[in-house]
Amino acid sequence: MDAPQRTGKNKVVLLTQSAEKTGEKRRNLGRKGLANRGGFRYTDMKYRPFCDRRSGRKRQNMKRKIVTLLGVAALSCAIMTGCGSKDAQTEAPAQETEETAEADTTKADAAEETKEADTEEAEATTEEAEEIAAPLEDGVYTAEFNTDSGMFHVNEADDGKGVLTVENGKMTIHVSLASKKIVNLYPGLAEDAQKDGAELLEPTTDTVTYSDGESEEVYGFDIPVPALDKEFDVALIGEKGTWYDHKVSVTNPVKAE
Repeated sequence: MDAPQRTGKNKVVLLTQSAEKTGEKRRNLGRKGLANRGGFRYTDMKYRPFCDRRSGRKRQNMKRKIVTLLGVAALSCAIMTGCGSKDAQTEAPAQETEETAEADTTKADAAEETKEADTEEAEATTEEAEEIAAPLEDGVYTAEFNTDSGMFHVNEADDGKGVLTVENGKMTIHVSLASKKIVNLYPGLAEDAQKDGAELLEPTTDTVTYSDGESEEVYGFDIPVPALDKEFDVALIGEKGTWYDHKVSVTNPVKAE
């Protein structure tokens, strides 16, 4: 049999049915989608307060833990600080006591050293005073005049000796030198001899006679003697105008007859 031919009316009916089916399908899909989306929304709206409450509790618990930890840390710091302060307070008096004891010991040592120095100085002064206060009795003596230089010495005609004069407790020795090359002497250091106002010893012209009978004129000087048997300073200047320091001493005085 031949297939029935579709008329225009049938086509319209079929198209209408197809469109209705398609629309139904779309509505069904739409409802499912809305149901799903509504489910999520429903679930979201239903459980969001609960989730928010749980989150808030967690945050509160976390804050409490942080506060507790901070409190423990602060308490620990306070305890450590207190212990440190006690230790410092305990150590400070002990240290101060040790420093005070050391200072007292140092002061005592310094006082003892000062006392010893004063005692030594007093003894030295006493010895010097005894030497100065107990010179030879007034008179004229022959004494040895010793020097530290072969260029500065007593003339060989006098056998290394000079004439020592004691008057009112003061001693002066006159020596004749080897020539006239030494033009001035100073009882002290060369540095002081060059200062303004320094009192230089002026020479005398002495005649010496040698063992062979010959005679010669040389310079002689009267030199102050601060003490016997002790070195003292004497500076000299020659023809070249240069000052030199020397050490001399007077020993073995013998009273002249």
